[in-house]
Amino acid sequence: MLVPVLLDAAPPEPYVVLTRRRADLRRHAGEISFPGGRQDPEDATLIDTALREAEEEIGLPRSDVQVLGELPSTSTFATNYLIQPVVGLLAAGRRWRPSPREVDAVLELPAAALREGRTRTHVRRRGFTFETDAYIVGEHVIWGATARIVEHLLERLESLIPPFRPAPPPGSPTPSKSRRSS
Repeated sequence: MLVPVLLDAAPPEPYVVLTRRRADLRRHAGEISFPGGRQDPEDATLIDTALREAEEEIGLPRSDVQVLGELPSTSTFATNYLIQPVVGLLAAGRRWRPSPREVDAVLELPAAALREGRTRTHVRRRGFTFETDAYIVGEHVIWGATARIVEHLLERLESLIPPFRPAPPPGSPTPSKSRRSS
């Protein structure tokens, strides 16, 4: 799975790129996730898988990604998948080409707004309501394995992307805008 981070403005402001899956999908319908999927036989490594899947799902050319490293493997509870997140740095100002079969929207959310949006919330899935850790930015609710990956990313962002402007102290105004393109 690719965890795309793009830098915008000066000093650089990191944005995390996520997808909102189509609501009519059989698995993880309507959820916010990173581009990714299963390793194919032609993928030599999981990095190759992450780059291929990002190209298929959001139209991100492999050559536009600077691979920065990997985050800890994360498992899913419901489907029992083991995800290997690969962090990739991108230049800002791109035009996304979401796969009409899988992706409803491509989201660019500021890392600062993600930090600010960490909370616990109730989520309803398949007729069950449960409380979970989440990140809420505007109308976007990020939970489950994606939230755990975001947490790992935010913990390591400064070391992955120097020079990085850390989030301002609590109580300071922070950008809460989200950028969305499809």
